[in-house]
Amino acid sequence: MYRHTGHPSLRTHVSGSRTARSEEDRDGLWDAWGPWSECSRTCGGGASYSLRRCLSSKSCEGRNIRYRTCSNVDCPPESGDFRAQQCSAHNDVKHHGQFYEWLPVSNDPDNPCSLKCQAKGTALVVELAPKVLDGTRCYTESLDMCISGLCQIVGCDHQLGSTVKEDNCGVCNGDGSTCRLVRGQYKSQLSATKLDDTVVAIPYGSRHIRLVLKGPDHLYLETKTLQGAKGENSLSSTGTFLVDNSSVDFQKFPDKEILRMAGPLTADFIVKIRNSGPTDSTVQFIFYQPIIHRWRETDFFPCSATCGGGYQLTSAECYDLRSNRVVADQYCHYYPENIKPKPKLQECNLDPCPASDGYKQIMPYDLYHPLPRWEATPWTACSSSCGGGIQSRAVSCVEEDIQGHVTSVEEWKCMYTPKMPIVQPCNIFDCPKWLAQEWSPCTVTCGQGLRYRVVLCIDHRGMHTGGCSQKTKPHIKEECIIPTPCYKPKEKLPVEAKLPWYKQAQELEEGAAVSEEPSFIPEAWSACTVTCGVGTQVRVVRCQVLLSFSQSVADLPVDECEGPKPPSQRACYAGPCTGEMAQFSPDDTEEPFGGLRDFDELYDWEYEGFTKCSESCGGGVQEAVVSCLNKQTREPADENLCVTSRRPPQLLKSCNLDPCPARWEIGKWSPCSLTCGVGLQTRDIFCSHLLSREMNETVILADELCHQPKPSTVQACNRFNCPPAWYPVQWQPCSRTCGGGVQKREVLCKQRMADGSFLELPETFCSASKPAFQQACKKDDCPSEWLLSDWTECSTSCGEGTQTRSAICRKVLKTGVSTVVNSSLCPPLPFSSSIRPCMLATCARPGRPSPKHSPHIAAARKVYVQTRRQRKLHFVVGGFAYLLPKTAVVLRCPTRRFRKPLITWEKDGQHLVSSAHVAVAPFGHLKIHRLKPSDAGVYTCAAGPAREQFVIKLIGGNRKLVARPSGLRGEEEAVAARKAGPKEAPQAHKHRNGILSDGSKAEKRGVAADPGSRYDDLVSRLLEQGGWPGELLASWEVQDSTERNASSEEDPSAEQALLHLPFTLVAEQRRLDDILRNLSQQPEELRDLYSKHLVAQLAQEIFRSHLEHEDALLKPSERRTAPVAVPPHKHVSGFSSSLRASAGEAGGGSRRAHRKPTVLRKISAAQQLSASEVVTHLGQTVALASGTLSVLLHCEAVGHPRPTISWARNGEEVQFGDRILLQPDDSLQILAPVEADVGFYTCNATNALGYDSVSIAVTLAGKPLVKTSRMTVLNTEKPAVTVDIGSTIKTVQGVNVTINCQVAGVPEAEVTWFRNKSKLGSPHHLHEGSLLLTNVSSSDQGLYSCRAANLHGELTESTRLLILDPPHVPTQLEDIRALLSATGPNLPSVLTSPLGTQLVLDPGNSALLGCPIKGHPTPNITWFHGGQPIAAATGLTHHILAAGQILQVANLSGGSQGEFSCLAQNEAGMLMQKASLVIQDYWWSVDRLVTCSASCGNRGVQQPRLRCLLNGTEVNPARCTGKARPTVLPVACNRRDCPARWMVTSWSACTRSCGGGVQSRRVTCQKLKASGISTPVSNDMCTQLAKRPVDTQACNQQLCVEWAFSSWGQCNGPCIGPHLAVQHRQVFCQTRDGITLPSEQCSALPRPVSTQNCWSEACSVHWRVSLWTLCTATCGNYGFQSRRVECVHARTNKAVPEHLCSWGPRPANWQRCNITPCENMECRDTTRYCEKVKQLKLCQLSQFKSRCCGTCGKA
Repeated sequence: MYRHTGHPSLRTHVSGSRTARSEEDRDGLWDAWGPWSECSRTCGGGASYSLRRCLSSKSCEGRNIRYRTCSNVDCPPESGDFRAQQCSAHNDVKHHGQFYEWLPVSNDPDNPCSLKCQAKGTALVVELAPKVLDGTRCYTESLDMCISGLCQIVGCDHQLGSTVKEDNCGVCNGDGSTCRLVRGQYKSQLSATKLDDTVVAIPYGSRHIRLVLKGPDHLYLETKTLQGAKGENSLSSTGTFLVDNSSVDFQKFPDKEILRMAGPLTADFIVKIRNSGPTDSTVQFIFYQPIIHRWRETDFFPCSATCGGGYQLTSAECYDLRSNRVVADQYCHYYPENIKPKPKLQECNLDPCPASDGYKQIMPYDLYHPLPRWEATPWTACSSSCGGGIQSRAVSCVEEDIQGHVTSVEEWKCMYTPKMPIVQPCNIFDCPKWLAQEWSPCTVTCGQGLRYRVVLCIDHRGMHTGGCSQKTKPHIKEECIIPTPCYKPKEKLPVEAKLPWYKQAQELEEGAAVSEEPSFIPEAWSACTVTCGVGTQVRVVRCQVLLSFSQSVADLPVDECEGPKPPSQRACYAGPCTGEMAQFSPDDTEEPFGGLRDFDELYDWEYEGFTKCSESCGGGVQEAVVSCLNKQTREPADENLCVTSRRPPQLLKSCNLDPCPARWEIGKWSPCSLTCGVGLQTRDIFCSHLLSREMNETVILADELCHQPKPSTVQACNRFNCPPAWYPVQWQPCSRTCGGGVQKREVLCKQRMADGSFLELPETFCSASKPAFQQACKKDDCPSEWLLSDWTECSTSCGEGTQTRSAICRKVLKTGVSTVVNSSLCPPLPFSSSIRPCMLATCARPGRPSPKHSPHIAAARKVYVQTRRQRKLHFVVGGFAYLLPKTAVVLRCPTRRFRKPLITWEKDGQHLVSSAHVAVAPFGHLKIHRLKPSDAGVYTCAAGPAREQFVIKLIGGNRKLVARPSGLRGEEEAVAARKAGPKEAPQAHKHRNGILSDGSKAEKRGVAADPGSRYDDLVSRLLEQGGWPGELLASWEVQDSTERNASSEEDPSAEQALLHLPFTLVAEQRRLDDILRNLSQQPEELRDLYSKHLVAQLAQEIFRSHLEHEDALLKPSERRTAPVAVPPHKHVSGFSSSLRASAGEAGGGSRRAHRKPTVLRKISAAQQLSASEVVTHLGQTVALASGTLSVLLHCEAVGHPRPTISWARNGEEVQFGDRILLQPDDSLQILAPVEADVGFYTCNATNALGYDSVSIAVTLAGKPLVKTSRMTVLNTEKPAVTVDIGSTIKTVQGVNVTINCQVAGVPEAEVTWFRNKSKLGSPHHLHEGSLLLTNVSSSDQGLYSCRAANLHGELTESTRLLILDPPHVPTQLEDIRALLSATGPNLPSVLTSPLGTQLVLDPGNSALLGCPIKGHPTPNITWFHGGQPIAAATGLTHHILAAGQILQVANLSGGSQGEFSCLAQNEAGMLMQKASLVIQDYWWSVDRLVTCSASCGNRGVQQPRLRCLLNGTEVNPARCTGKARPTVLPVACNRRDCPARWMVTSWSACTRSCGGGVQSRRVTCQKLKASGISTPVSNDMCTQLAKRPVDTQACNQQLCVEWAFSSWGQCNGPCIGPHLAVQHRQVFCQTRDGITLPSEQCSALPRPVSTQNCWSEACSVHWRVSLWTLCTATCGNYGFQSRRVECVHARTNKAVPEHLCSWGPRPANWQRCNITPCENMECRDTTRYCEKVKQLKLCQLSQFKSRCCGTCGKA
């Protein structure tokens, strides 16, 4: 970096231009100097000049140009060398026709200021310019610079012509006082265990470092910056390196290494040595170490007064250059080179004070009444003479009053300033230690000789002194052996050294480390010149050198030795003299101990890294460690030694932010369960995982995830004996269950012991009253019960007989008294309880063998259907009977080989006892009086082992089977079936009838089929079948009508007809079984149709067999009579006509073609309204008038078989009576018609092939009439549905719906349609009063009304259309999922589906099952488990929630798994959905381990391993606890002969317990056979395979050590109390042979004490004080008085050394006195600083002399 600056040519002499000193004073002929020119460089040191003119015509004396340096700042590293920049400027100029890259040639001795450059890569050197630019350095290592082609001297102060140089410390023009020379020698003492060692630590800022290593070892460097960064450099090769920004020059030679560093070092360097060779190495080092603690003068303190003149002082503070902090003064006192600057004093604030009360304003600390202050006693003697001791003093808070009296006050009053330290370190330098030099050559050239070495005692300054312990001194001679053999008789002893060596070795032991370089060698210090107080010590210091050729020491003149000469005199302090105070003049700083006055702590606070993180995870903090350090040795010290107020602030940083691994979280112990004995405490322990400590986020985990052993959850507590107490045992059971009893218990006196056991004691030990041991119980009346006598003897002596016993009803009262009561109060007594059969040996009949066959019951396998009422029916067991109520039944049980009185009866599995309703006759009969519904059931007759059943079922009035009270069919269903019209009856049954119509759906759903119901469906079909002969149907109707209308007279013709009909239909069970079997083989869709056909066929067969049976009984004349036709009173299906016709034809009718019925329509003339009797045919409208007396409605029908006619009004059958009559020609006559008779009358004609109907309207005076129906039509399957208005339609979507509105009226009524009361428009399909709705959907739902209107009025009827939505799965499942999560947020859940879903769970878990369903109306949901309704499932804890949509199953186990299904039903249909729960369970698995336990012999086994598995994955074995473990047996393997091998016995016990013993064992060659027998074989067989094991070995090699100790020393240690001192003894570790060892060797043994208190007469001492002396002043502030304070012996009363009394506080030996204003006002001090003025010898100054008149006057 440079500038081209021109300047005029110079003619002046060069030597005169070296200085830039101004000479204008010499002559006044010069003009003034001009301005300075711009600098020739911008950095790195340039030159600037200034010119002047000569004003004289003659020549002026002096120079017209002057120079100065400028831009004296370092250039940035990238700018490069200034001379190199000038050379490179010629790179683009051809030299001899060629371009070169020019490099600078520096340090030219002939012409350093010419620009000489060398072409790169060649030896060509050319002078490219005669002068370099101004400011270019003459030489690379110098500040001198070239100006105008001449080299000018530049000093370190950067001034031209200055000769000022840096001292060794790097201070410009310094005196070398800011650093000290360190030189020394290191001798390596490395070993195999210690491969490296520290040579020397060279601190930051050191300069001129040079180390020379001689020997095979190798140097390397470690560094540590002030910021704490550490580094290392191995110094592997010769060269110059940059280590932590410090330049290091290293040279490596075969036998030595040289390390140079110019400095200043930018870090602390530790030079280390690494062991590389067999011989020792030496390292010599020299460097200048900076004195890092320096005095620094402070600014002036505040003025003592704010006006009127005051004073202010400066001070000096000790400053640490490394840390840039003020430290304790003691650091600066450590260096003798540091001289503390004296304080300066100056006047201040001299302006006069404003007018006031005459007193000047004084600063707070100059108040007349001083503040409380700390006051200290002198320091005690140091506790140690070297190696760091402690000295202490007492510090107390005192207060001085106006009179100057000083009193001790509470410490808090002084806390406004830091308390002075009470302890400080002293003598912190290292203690002297032994340093051994090299061994001399051996004293012989062959064989055994001796060698010697010098052993020196070196102090901390490297000086040779005394004071080392003789016990630790290394030996100075040892034997040596030269391997060359001697050819002369061996000497008996090693050859002693010749005199010079021996003498030198002895001298140097006491002398110093004399080296081959001249050095000062001081001798030992003399004794102190005084025994107390301050004295001096002297010593001789010589300049000496070691002459290597003669190995002798020579004295040299003092100036031959480099460096400062060690002092030959020093002060010594022998402790305070008895009875007088050690006083030092404050201004006598040269006195040896004057420095103590400013002694401050040697210790200060420093950050020393960070503490361990407070938490190992989850986020903790690290606190910066603040340590109290000895600033000199850098070693930690007690915190009390550092000033608390200076402690640096706390620093924290976060650490270990990763989440914690799982760990045990431990709760508090619960209170103890017992107050004595041994109780238990429990606590909660759970495995948790801390995510973040800051957020306090913790997650609870399973116990297996915590890998540490789980802490115990229970512990014993209150483990001590209890006092004796009563311990009652549990009450025994009551002696009676009722009627007043007694219960007892044992009450024992026991003591619970601390181990939990009980000690039984005599009752006298328990002081409390004994608890009750007996009490009354069960104090209530007993229920009445039968008291039975014993059975009588058997009624016969052989064969079958009976036994009886009597019974009385009794009751036990609560008083315990028994009383006989009425037998009605006891429960019914079973018949078998009072009589039982007995069987003795078979009676022998003479001449006939006894029968051996078992009993047999003769059963009849038939099915009975009762068709007419009868008083009594007789049956035989083995069949099924379907009977009418109120019939009496007699049931017989015909037996063979069994006595009839012993027959027993059961009903539905329960023993049957004779009663008023059901009587069990003695000869095996059973009689039931007037059947009622509860009598239906299965009756069983038992004759010994033989059993037969008889099933009774009841038929209702509507020819339907009566359901048993406990049956599956509800009462509502029966009512609905009764209400259903004739068209719906078969259809209703179709839904109900499981077996016939649906293909056994009931069985498919898992409902167990009842064996007693197997013919129910066939019988139901038979009863409903429309194909019975008319006579039979009529008989049923007669029965019904006569029962309904008891008052009406019976029709004699009907009675006549009933005679020829069967009372009871009978069919063989075989025939019905065949029908059932045929049906089961049919396809499901044909089964319904097929069943009708088979049932009709069965009906014909039954009736034909009945007629044949009847024909056989009747006379021939009677047989030909045709059956009497009975007009039916009720609508029946078409089969009745065909059967009736066929029955008639059977009696002799001719055959013709079959055809369906057709009702004939006749259009007659219009009827007169006034006619009293109206006769009309179908298809007409009749208008009733007031005079109409009778209406006759004709109905004629044709068809074959002949149709049956029935009448209905408004869809309901006509009820015939006195006024409404059915004529013989099937016409309907209405007598005296009333308004209630108005309506549509329908004539129905029916035969077996079908039916036809036609209506006729009867209106009142021609008013409109609408044909209505009041039924509800449910349609889920048909594509179209048609109803009359007035019905309710429930249908699924997509169906065509037709609503008929048939109207009548005179004149014809007009029809209008409405929907939800709004008139329907034309688009709707209207046809002849009917409304057609095509493809209905939910939008068509509503109320449809039909209005009929004519002249006489109007009438409206309505039909409600409801659109059904069968149950289905919704497309969106969000609703059900939200419902599941709200019900159990953390529970596993699954949704059912038609195909089935699956959920896998652990045992003991809970689960939610959702049933997603939609439909209209809302479907009803039923849950099943394994096909059974959920309510019937055992061992399943469940709750049905959300109206059945959710099933919660809790505490799942193996029994809970399987298929769960939900059945959703509404009127439109049903939907079944499924889900399976799979409980994943734990089980044991056996794994065969492949590795055999032995490779040969007979011990090899493969041990199977048990693993606990969950779904094939191995888990913690604790999960399988409670599961049956498979038996595991080890399997033999590798059972074969082994190869020969060495066998060894165990080692014998060691012959010695320490110090080296021997142990042995037996070694043999053995061969192990497959049989397990081991046989010895030849050793050679084993030797081929393996080396023979050793049979002896050394053992217990450790030294035999023990603690040894000397006898107790005298009791003369420091006094620690009255009569008490301390005595010591030495304790050391040694071998049993007496060889002393380091203490660590004995650390395993308990160490004996080395100090103890003892009784000392010398410590019978106390403080004694004399009277106060006279005060030194009669007035003023400075008078004081003293007294003698001494330590005296209690017995002799003589003074003894004061330290003996130091265990008690020393009384004050001086105090202020006479602090009153002096009378003489002329001469007195007016400021408190006069003592300082006097000390600083400022009294001669007039302003101080007047203000300090009193003090300066005394001077």
